Amino acid sequence: MTTSTAKWRFTKGLHDLGNGLHAYLVPDGSWGWSNAGLISDGGESLLVDTLFDLPMTSEMLASMRDAVPAAKRIGSLVNTHGNGDHTFGNQLLEGSRIIASNGCVEDMKHRPPEQYAGWQKDWPSMGMAGKFWQEVIGSRFDFSGIRLTLPTETFDHRMDLKVGDKEVQLIEVGPAHTRGDVLVYVPQDRTVFTGDIMFVGAHPAIWTGPVSNWIAACDRMLGWDVETIVPGHGPITDKDGVREFRDYLIYLLAESRRCLEAGMSFEQAVDAISMDRWANWGEDERLCVNVYACYREISGGALPAPNVMDMLALMGKRHFARKPHACGHDHCDGNHS
Repeated sequence: MTTSTAKWRFTKGLHDLGNGLHAYLVPDGSWGWSNAGLISDGGESLLVDTLFDLPMTSEMLASMRDAVPAAKRIGSLVNTHGNGDHTFGNQLLEGSRIIASNGCVEDMKHRPPEQYAGWQKDWPSMGMAGKFWQEVIGSRFDFSGIRLTLPTETFDHRMDLKVGDKEVQLIEVGPAHTRGDVLVYVPQDRTVFTGDIMFVGAHPAIWTGPVSNWIAACDRMLGWDVETIVPGHGPITDKDGVREFRDYLIYLLAESRRCLEAGMSFEQAVDAISMDRWANWGEDERLCVNVYACYREISGGALPAPNVMDMLALMGKRHFARKPHACGHDHCDGNHS
């Protein structure tokens, strides 16, 4: 396998990583546009994550079956975490072995597909949170007909699998992005499928934290003999991408501490923290939830878990303020009816 990731174009579809490994990429990697992976050997196959809706997942599975004989019947599925854009296609793999961490299952139950289908219908009555959610998620995906399809096997900390003769290590590094984040590491191929422990070219969303756990997950990957890293969102990367992402997390935590000690609210800190180094990264509205996570960690959990609707509203205000064309009004803050 090559040591360069420059050859990996960020184009939609199946990318052959060599040695029976494939990445399925979905540009542009922003809200809901997630990646998946396929590991095959000796006529066996394991899928890493499904996609946000049934049509997208069906299209992905068809492309895998066309290209990889072992994918004609996928024996196992690993969900790296509980977010819908990595789990809502699970029902198309019913009958397969579905594996995830216990924390992943908790998150799947907490925010099932029926809730998204409800939001898709009710968003006009949900204020700024609904307006933002509909723009970045609801208008892009089809949440009809999705049934919550939970894993059939769960684990904590670590689980080792074999796909043919290939060793696959499932390493739980959450709570971080969510309650039960898992890395899927294939040592002999020096490859890791990260789920949403890696976003490339975009701000992450730190829904759970602590951020320190996320930094430790980056350190763990940097300690492995790895050359190909398939993120949950964005183009394929390598250890340089992990270092850049780790630097972001360390910086954000340190700057949040400085702002908190200066007496700023987390909303004030979002505006005060300079993100010039990462100015080309997408979804900077996620700084709202990210700085909140940092404040929560620094204060020792004194702040409650983030309220999703409140956070969506804050992110929406920032998003529409920076995209006046989104509603056709100059200087729009998204607050008109």
